[in-house]
Amino acid sequence: MKRPTIAEIAARAGVSIGAVSYALNGRPGVSEKTRRLILEIADEIGWRPSVAARSLSGSRAHSVGLLIARPADTLGVEPFFMRFIAGLEGELSRHGVGLLLQFVDDHRAAIEAMRRCWAERRVDGMVLTDLFTEDTRIPVVEELRIPAVLVGGPRADSRLPSVWTDDTAAVTAAVDYLVALGHRRLARVAGLPALEHTQVRIGAFRAAAEAHHLAGAEAHHLAGAEAHHLAGAEVIETDYTWEAGVRATRTLLSRRDRPTAIMYDNDVMAAAGLNVAQEMGLAVPDQLSVVAGDDSQLCYLVRPALTALARDIQAYGVHTARVLMEVIDGRSPASQPDGPTRLVVRASTARPPA
Repeated sequence: MKRPTIAEIAARAGVSIGAVSYALNGRPGVSEKTRRLILEIADEIGWRPSVAARSLSGSRAHSVGLLIARPADTLGVEPFFMRFIAGLEGELSRHGVGLLLQFVDDHRAAIEAMRRCWAERRVDGMVLTDLFTEDTRIPVVEELRIPAVLVGGPRADSRLPSVWTDDTAAVTAAVDYLVALGHRRLARVAGLPALEHTQVRIGAFRAAAEAHHLAGAEAHHLAGAEAHHLAGAEVIETDYTWEAGVRATRTLLSRRDRPTAIMYDNDVMAAAGLNVAQEMGLAVPDQLSVVAGDDSQLCYLVRPALTALARDIQAYGVHTARVLMEVIDGRSPASQPDGPTRLVVRASTARPPA
């Protein structure tokens, strides 16, 4: 006779397998009404927990989860994640802990995956990246009491520890450098507008522009992207992709009062922008200066090599893993800044045309 499974209970109760696991293990995450229904169905069909599973119930999974709400091909085109994961996994492996990596469509799917992983005891903790200004994942992690670390600045709406880089200082330094070269018309091709760090960087760019008396007051929208036009500093919000970098750069360089310097939120879009400038017959850096965002190998494989905001992303992953292991071990680490970001000047920046 076939042994009853939690999948059968879930089907009869009309709930997820994760919800069944919560109820059967006496963990929070389901209502009392749902819990009673699940227990009644389990009793009715004669479900009993596996002896092997029960013997392991007090042990750790020796694995942590990283759920990225982006397309899976992001890993192949976004240098940041490759280097961050390398640092994260390298440090975790020193502790005998594996990394469970999963790409999902959005935060709703991420929440369901987190609930399932935690209910099935497949992970001991979670790493949350790409934090939204209003992030629905954080309350769920706190409700389920999942040990977790945030990759981003400390938040007023959460007590979870975070590891972050000082984006404000980095962006300000880049603007100061471009203005010192003589640039008065700057632009920034930013990332996803919902991301908290995108808004922090945009805020820093605007503040630095205003400090140099570059900012105006006009705002407008572009098809497929949002742009905020200032007299000498414009921001176009995109989705980090090569295609978005191409569109944004063409838009900026097609204007009569085109910028003489463009800052990009990542290296992929900066390389795309360099290609567009060359396609349009603009010499870099003689007619346009370009600054990239993460200083990956892309920055020195293209010609001219790209000036970039450099940080040790692999060390960022190591730092994040160490904080998470402290949380899993029952300690309460404070939020911690990562190493500084510095401006590395290469051949893609120079004085603007006379």
